[in-house]
Amino acid sequence: MAADGGRRPVVLGVDATAPESAAVVWAADEAAVRGLPLRLVHAVEPMEVNLRGFDESHRHRRLRERGDEALAKALALVRDRQPDVDAAAVLADDLPAPALCEESQHAELVVLGSRRMSRLDELLSSYSVAVPLAAQSDCPVVVVRESGHDTDRPVVVAGFDASPESRAALDVAADLAARRGARLRVVQVWSPPLLRSGDQERHLAELDRVLAEALAARAADHPAQMLSHETVPGHPVEELVKASERALAVVVGRRGHGGFTGMRLGSVPHGLLHHAHCPVVVVPPPEGTRERPG
Repeated sequence: MAADGGRRPVVLGVDATAPESAAVVWAADEAAVRGLPLRLVHAVEPMEVNLRGFDESHRHRRLRERGDEALAKALALVRDRQPDVDAAAVLADDLPAPALCEESQHAELVVLGSRRMSRLDELLSSYSVAVPLAAQSDCPVVVVRESGHDTDRPVVVAGFDASPESRAALDVAADLAARRGARLRVVQVWSPPLLRSGDQERHLAELDRVLAEALAARAADHPAQMLSHETVPGHPVEELVKASERALAVVVGRRGHGGFTGMRLGSVPHGLLHHAHCPVVVVPPPEGTRERPG
């Protein structure tokens, strides 16, 4: 839901196991630089009716108390770090991923921390959040690992491959860099095809031309932005992980279609969520090109 006179808030998913995490700091700072309200959300699994007569009410009440405690700690950290941010806490009756997906429909972006679950855990656990949220969110999702918040790294990396999804990611990356006073670094990765030397040179020249056109089209919005761009051979995940070592954030588009949430997310964002050294921003496809979950 829109908050504070119709402004879309920054939404923070609060983890009861880490209520004072780097994600809280990142969300508070982002709300401050955007001049937006911050909505802190913790989700508690709804109480189930047990046909064997086991009373779930005590467990559910304890989970809600734990959620309230986590929200209070996170809210105190936000107010200490960014006292001018309009922040509010919400305890939702839902699983975390569905609750935050619903919040994303009315948010500027959603921020959450990362537990770095294994891929099997992601598939089997009802508390896996980062992958299903990034795969289905209606707004950009920022996943912050605990060691990934470092404001002394004034570079935002954008992964580019000329697709509409990567162009949307480039827009988000340029805006994020401008707001944080950071330099924008655009990385286009290509897998060298089995071509003759001259054909490879022409192919590279075409890749560079497309990237230059994409950047020129956005220069008017950020005329003073410090920018670097490069086209490098290799695997996209490996090269973007390398670039993430010295970045404030790495921004990529979501390209998957159908199937499980990991497939819907796409292999590059999925790989970065597991291996990047900094926060990962996953940007949904442009309006009109999104495929809804079946």
